[in-house]
Amino acid sequence: MTEQIWYEDFTPGTVLTSPSRTITLADIDRYADLTGERHPVHMDEEFAKAAGFRGRIAHGLFGLALIEGLKAEIGCFECSVTASLGWDNIRFLAPLEPGDEVHLKLEFVDRRMTSKPGRGIATERGILVKSDGVEVTSGDHKIFLICRPRDGPEGA
Repeated sequence: MTEQIWYEDFTPGTVLTSPSRTITLADIDRYADLTGERHPVHMDEEFAKAAGFRGRIAHGLFGLALIEGLKAEIGCFECSVTASLGWDNIRFLAPLEPGDEVHLKLEFVDRRMTSKPGRGIATERGILVKSDGVEVTSGDHKIFLICRPRDGPEGA
């Protein structure tokens, strides 16, 4: 496991980058099967082309979900984040297409302690980026982030 980032380690201005992932038609199909969202721009090649795309595109919320999945691949919040408090400023900036290779750029925005000892609220900005630098999806995510345990595992 990667070293954990606790509240004390969450320094605004820090930027982490995830490993890359290539998007496939099977990913789009599985997301549609899971959610039931089968708009033809995602499922019908000819419809998507008539709508102005090169072909089928991934669901916008699939891109947002990828942000969370790629953050998990970084591996630094498994023990230190206890809850998601919500997303703000979500933007779908460019289509996500089969064959696109994407990675996560995770920026630490701000943090503050809560009234309960041992935890704070932090904001991270997730940006899903194609290999050519085009930003696909972005949003600000508020999380509960606990302080480093005084006794016990350091998450190493």
